[in-house]
Parts: sequence; C-alpha cells; structure tokens
Amino acid sequence: MPLLVMKFGGTSVATLDRIRRAAKRVGREVANGYDVIVIVSAMSGETNKLVGYVGETSPLYDAREYDAVVSSGENVTAGLMALTLQEMDIPARSWQGWQVPVKTTSAHASARIEEIPTDNIMAKFGEGMKVAVVAGFQGISPEGRITTLGRGGSDTTAVAFAAAFEAERCDIYTDVDGVYTTDPRITNKARKLEKISFEEMLELASLGAKVLQTRSVELAMRYKVRLRVLSSFEEMDDSAGTLVCDEEEIVESKAVAGVAYSRDEAKMTLTEVEDRPGIAAAIFGPLAEAAVNVDMIVQNISEEGKTDMTFSLPIDQVKRAEKALEEAKARNEIGFSELLIDSDVCKVSIVGIGMRSHAGVAAKMFATLRDEGINIKVITTSEIKVSVLVDRKYLELAVQALHDAFDLDRAA
Repeated sequence: MPLLVMKFGGTSVATLDRIRRAAKRVGREVANGYDVIVIVSAMSGETNKLVGYVGETSPLYDAREYDAVVSSGENVTAGLMALTLQEMDIPARSWQGWQVPVKTTSAHASARIEEIPTDNIMAKFGEGMKVAVVAGFQGISPEGRITTLGRGGSDTTAVAFAAAFEAERCDIYTDVDGVYTTDPRITNKARKLEKISFEEMLELASLGAKVLQTRSVELAMRYKVRLRVLSSFEEMDDSAGTLVCDEEEIVESKAVAGVAYSRDEAKMTLTEVEDRPGIAAAIFGPLAEAAVNVDMIVQNISEEGKTDMTFSLPIDQVKRAEKALEEAKARNEIGFSELLIDSDVCKVSIVGIGMRSHAGVAAKMFATLRDEGINIKVITTSEIKVSVLVDRKYLELAVQALHDAFDLDRAA
C-alpha cells in the first residue's frame, strides 16, 4: 500500500470537534487507498499549561521529569484521534514515542531523532491496521527515558517518519493555508505560493517565518521528503496548500520568492577592540559557551591597531551575552572600550533561489530601502538571501516596500 504521513498541529486538534474534522481528512486518504501515519501535537494551549505546572512545582527542575510531564499532551491527543477513527470504522491504533520506538539522543527538552525502526508499525499495517496515530514531539533516550524534541518538534517527527517509511508525501496541517510571499498581516498583497524549494523554505523558516520548524525543513531537504503545508480549516482540496519540494520541480523561479522578518533582534558593538589574530575567536567563544545565537557580524576597518566588532542576536539573549563578554574582559581574554547595545532593531530579509541567476537583486533591495528613508545598520548575504538590520519602527514599511519592489503579488 502507498503510505502518507499527515501531521496535525495544536490548533487543528484543539477541541473534540476539530479532532473529528481532522479524522475525516484521514478517512478520506484511507478511502483513497493509503495507509496513513498521523502525527499529532498536543491540543492547543496544553503544552504551555504543562510547562507552567513544571515551573510552579520546581523552578530548577530535573529535565528528565520535565519531558515526562510535557510529553503527556501529545499522548492524550493520539488516544482521542485513534478513538475517533475507530468510531468511523477505520482500524486505528495510537502509538507513543517509546512504543515505535522513536530513538533519540539524551538531550532532554531538545533531543534529536537518531533512528525510527519501521518494523513494529509495518507489522500492524500488515495485520490490517490502516492508521497509526503517533504522538509527536517525543521519543526515547538510550537510557530508556522519555525525551522531547523542543517546541515545534511535531513537525520534525512528521518529516522523520516520512523519511523512515519512504512516504509518498508528508502533509502538515496547520492554521494557515500555505506559505505566503510574506506575512499577510503586514500586507494584504501577500500571495500564497503554489510551490517553494527546500532551500527557500529553510531560509524563510530560519529568518522568522513561523510556518514550519527549521529542523523539519532541514530533514525534508536532506531526505527529499515532499512536504505540503495546508490548513485544516479549509475545504478538502487535493491542490490546496503549498508544496515544499526539490528545486528541480519548480520550472521557473522569480529572483525573490519571499520577504521574511524577525522583530525581536538586538545589535551589540564592542568598540576599540585590539585588532590581532584570534580576536574574533576570543569574542565569540564565550558567547557560544553562553548559548548566545549570534547572527550577523561586521568588523570595521582597523585604525591604529583597534577595530569595532558588531553583531546581532535575539533580544532575549542580550543580558546573557553582556555577562559573558564582561566576564571575558575581566579575565583579560578580550579588551574593549565600550559595549554598546541597541535593542530597538529588526531583521528584514529577501529570499529566492532565483538570485543565483539574477544580477542586481541586492542593489535593488538597498535602493528600495533608501527611497523609503530607511537606514541599514548591518548587512549579511548568502547565495539565495540578503538580510539587513534596520530600526524596528521601519519593519512594516520595509516589508511592504520590498514586497512591492519585487512584484511578489504576481506569480512568475
């Protein structure tokens, strides 16, 4: 039998009525001749509630027990979905991560999947089961403890199952009806994309688009898992949603596929740093040890043996970064005159595989921002991306202007 993986996010299974609606979608695929693996998240709001319980009970909690508590939300949804399918006369059975088993690392709360043996579930398909409902977000460590994959981990679970079982496709059902050229809440000209490449989706996800978890897209690209993002609230339609696929499936690409943004950014500058071999390692080593996610980095031209070093980071990591750098200075590992912090910036990015064959894309982006009176503080580029750091007050204006400049409201 051909096999499909269908993943339903928290909003798609938030109530019993929504679980029934999702189950009807699963039933339709069974009627079409598929065996189906359904990956479910916890009902909307449940994981946050469970995390809150853990924090109230034990502020300095044992991560192993944290995973035992917060993984329970998915178990409830899996059981309810299996029962709903059984009421529809569809042979279904729920599976927790340890029953599959989903083998992971021992990094509790942020484990990574290492292996998904297919024997147990395939044996049940052979006995007549049509739907395996698997609790997403969870697995089992080499020590036999329950682990979780980090927030949004059910997306990763779904893609990993699609890869392990060589599924025909992996459908991700969420509360949006696909991937858009930018956030429709910022511009009503945002257009839903019919297809987008793995590379473009990976860049958009890492740059702030919330549609898919970054790790899930990495997995899909590595194993060539065709992903479809679609809404569980729209009418059932085989052509609905956005297909995330290999670049070869996209016939013609515009220079820019989408505009992404990250609102919660900060900029830090170390002034008058000694310009010597190893100074970058001396600065960014302590930041890495403090788990600070540094993004854009700019080093000024050296003057009289001194230079300035500027970088961006998530705003909620500023205090951690400041502490790490001041401690490194106190240990005489680095020297700097001032540590300047700007917590009122945002990152705006354009992404597109078409940039490889279109000249002048960056120049057009910079000219567009200039015409709107938006000053660029930091720039970083890759083969298919250009990102800039600007004042946060210009975020919406920058996104709208770039969306218009690259005609993203029109298809290629």
